[in-house]
Amino acid sequence: MNTRDITPAEAGAQSPFDEAIRAAIDDLEPRVIAWRRDLHQNPELGNREFRTSKIVADHLRSLDIEVKEKVAHTGVVGLLKGGKPGPVVALRADMDALPVTEEVDVPFRSTVKTEWSGMQCGVMHACGHDAHTAILMGVAEILAGMRDRIPGTVKFIFQPAEEGAPDGENGGARMMIEEQCLESPKVGAIFGLHVTSNHHTGKVGYRVGPMMASSDELRIFVRGEQTHGAMPWRGIDPIVTSAQIVTGIQTIVSRRMDITKEPSVVTIGVFRGGVRKNIIPDDVRMEGTIRTFDEKQREDIHEHVTRIAEMIAAAGGAKAKVTIKRGYDVTVNDPALTTWAIPTMQRLAGEENVGVVDKVCGAEDFSFYQKAVPGLFIRVGCTPPDRTIASSAPGHSPRFYLDEDCLSIGLAMLSGLALDWLSSASSNNNAMPSSSISR
Repeated sequence: MNTRDITPAEAGAQSPFDEAIRAAIDDLEPRVIAWRRDLHQNPELGNREFRTSKIVADHLRSLDIEVKEKVAHTGVVGLLKGGKPGPVVALRADMDALPVTEEVDVPFRSTVKTEWSGMQCGVMHACGHDAHTAILMGVAEILAGMRDRIPGTVKFIFQPAEEGAPDGENGGARMMIEEQCLESPKVGAIFGLHVTSNHHTGKVGYRVGPMMASSDELRIFVRGEQTHGAMPWRGIDPIVTSAQIVTGIQTIVSRRMDITKEPSVVTIGVFRGGVRKNIIPDDVRMEGTIRTFDEKQREDIHEHVTRIAEMIAAAGGAKAKVTIKRGYDVTVNDPALTTWAIPTMQRLAGEENVGVVDKVCGAEDFSFYQKAVPGLFIRVGCTPPDRTIASSAPGHSPRFYLDEDCLSIGLAMLSGLALDWLSSASSNNNAMPSSSISR
């Protein structure tokens, strides 16, 4: 897609930076595509993005951007100081891939192999993080080319391990924040994006308030008493008890939550017990996930799961131990920042191409940045116009396919949002409208 097709919409007055952004994207787009393909062909898992982070750091240094490496293991933070005084805005991209064996037939298909959970498997950018990294590398070059005109400072946050750190390790956005990526100088707002096959290329989606769910790990251990399958009365059957627990916790969403307020999900995905058809085992292990869009509902579900599991187990003479590990928080777009950003997005992508998207129960650790500073996370379509959404593989699939025409849209979005925010904040004495979201 030629970015000359990205015309300003009537929704917002044209920015003095727009022509420079478009010209820079037209010149830079082939290199961004090349970066994305190289990263796609050489994917790396969380906290192991050694090659990727070196490519990013070397590129930022070539632009005379101040660079800090090894943040949260393999993260990179770049600092671009504009030629005029002003506030600080941050832009974030995630760099890690997934333990997925690629099935997409492209010349730059990944053939990287690794061991994951004791099994051999492939490594693939099955969620578009290669595109996110390439886009932010391009945005850094665009903004570095106009630094004298920039009223403030831009932080480029290249984050590892968004998909989760390896077992026994810390990582991701939470660790980046702990290691002061939003400080010195202090960030006033942060923007991020995610490509998605749920929308066609050219479309940009946003949502005010909750956009993506929190994600918590659920483990339930049920202890019974082993016996012969022909004599169940001689023991305590943890399989029957666990089946009742699975059924029981499904009533939490349907009967205990106010579904008119927010949706929620409680899912058991692992159920392990027994080794032989005629032996009732001593125990059963279950694993699952809890997804919510409201912190109070999240806490209530945790309480209900624990109580229901323990009481059903006790009723059958068994014992249940429930462990819930809090994961990513709800991805909540700051209302004031989101409302402010809509004209910018409409201007750069076309008013007809920008709209409100549905909530999704997937989770994002961008949520931790949003708890620290006002943040906006948007979705950029990457399904080719000639392909139906229904036939497009979702993220995390070995068949996930990205239409590279979406890269120019991402470049325009992050560049324009950063520059507009700096200009607006500077003209308002470094103050943007605040929201009531607790941070």
